Amino acid sequence: MDGFFLVFRQVLVLFALMGVGALARRFKWVDDASAKGMVNLLVIVVTPCLVVGAFQRPFEAQMMKHLGLTFVVVAAVHALAILLAYLFIHGGKKETRGVLRVAAAFSNAGFMGLPLEEAILGPEGVFFGIVYVAVFNLFIWSWGMMQIRGESLGRMTRGEVLKMMFNPGFVGLALGLPWFVLSIRLPAIVSVPVEMLGNLNTPLAMLVIGFYLAGADLRPLGRNRNAYLATLVRLVVFPLGVIGLMLPFKSFLHPAMMVAVVIAASAPAAALNSMLAAKYGKDVDSAVGIVSGTTLLSILTMPAMIALGMEVLT
Repeated sequence: MDGFFLVFRQVLVLFALMGVGALARRFKWVDDASAKGMVNLLVIVVTPCLVVGAFQRPFEAQMMKHLGLTFVVVAAVHALAILLAYLFIHGGKKETRGVLRVAAAFSNAGFMGLPLEEAILGPEGVFFGIVYVAVFNLFIWSWGMMQIRGESLGRMTRGEVLKMMFNPGFVGLALGLPWFVLSIRLPAIVSVPVEMLGNLNTPLAMLVIGFYLAGADLRPLGRNRNAYLATLVRLVVFPLGVIGLMLPFKSFLHPAMMVAVVIAASAPAAALNSMLAAKYGKDVDSAVGIVSGTTLLSILTMPAMIALGMEVLT
């Protein structure tokens, strides 16, 4: 129970920050253009600084080995996510089915996962968590995008393939990994601003989520059976499956890595789902609704799933 209350307190802190973002929308302190600017700042500046800071550590061959194992584990985790999406989500309108499969399969590993990994595990959590974000982007910009578009992977354009490969997660790894491998420390005149910008990740991400959450409409999901199934998979079935997947191998895997993966897997539906639905003219209302609905419910499910993972895996 101690683990549950520890995580619950951290999740409550994040939701308190979201509440400020919701108030900012309600009282018009922030408009849509400003929120979009904050998202750009997060993706282009803040998150890369957070990642570079996490990789500012002496090189350890054992940690490099665990980093490689993380890629394998996270790829298997996403394969499991896609399998569960196919098993649980079928029938209904094609444009809605694709959106809900993506919601079931992909978590908000960047905006929700990284702040919580940092809060619970420190820089080591970000060290492993960014691998999850990198692999997540590969899968969502390939299989996920095709699900929403209702097309096959063979229909991807060159630009879409490049976007899949050069995603924020891989860019962050490309920036941070060489410093770790070479054990190079940034000079203070660079490292201090990088650390300060990285520290903005949690409050800025939560403010943005709260802003968009305050404008969400959950009504389109009210009578959709697949929406309930997608929510169940995203918040309960998938995290439990991830814990079960790693359990037989826990003696070989780094404890912080396993907890970081469980944190990312337990996060609500990816915000990118609604952006892709809007981009390709699909069921935007359902996409926004399930992102918002799973975010609200995650205040209860995330502490339970993470505490369980910490109990059985570490």
